[in-house]
Amino acid sequence: MKSLLNVVQLHWLLLTALIVTAITILSLYPLDNLPSVPGTDKTHHFIAYGALAFPVALARPEKWLLFILGFLVYSGVIELVQPYVNRYGEWLDLGANGLGLFVGILIASFVRSIFLKEKSL
Repeated sequence: MKSLLNVVQLHWLLLTALIVTAITILSLYPLDNLPSVPGTDKTHHFIAYGALAFPVALARPEKWLLFILGFLVYSGVIELVQPYVNRYGEWLDLGANGLGLFVGILIASFVRSIFLKEKSL
């Protein structure tokens, strides 16, 4: 487990870029109908943004909290752009995204303290 976490810490920027790309494509690709997948829309937002926050919060590069704030702003921009690409922007999605970011930070902090034996936030 520790070696996997070390890989995440080492390649956090690449993982973050891949997750941002996936979120952007999935959020802005025009669809006639949303695909049927398990869970609710808000659950998907929560998980996606939790996954986005995790590598950054685990690696904790300099000014990592600014990354998290940037992700929240990015999330709001996505919600504003969605109506222009045949999607629905919804402010409750922004709330789910923010909650996901927060929980992603908490999980990364827990992982750092338990598995990497580092001091928590």
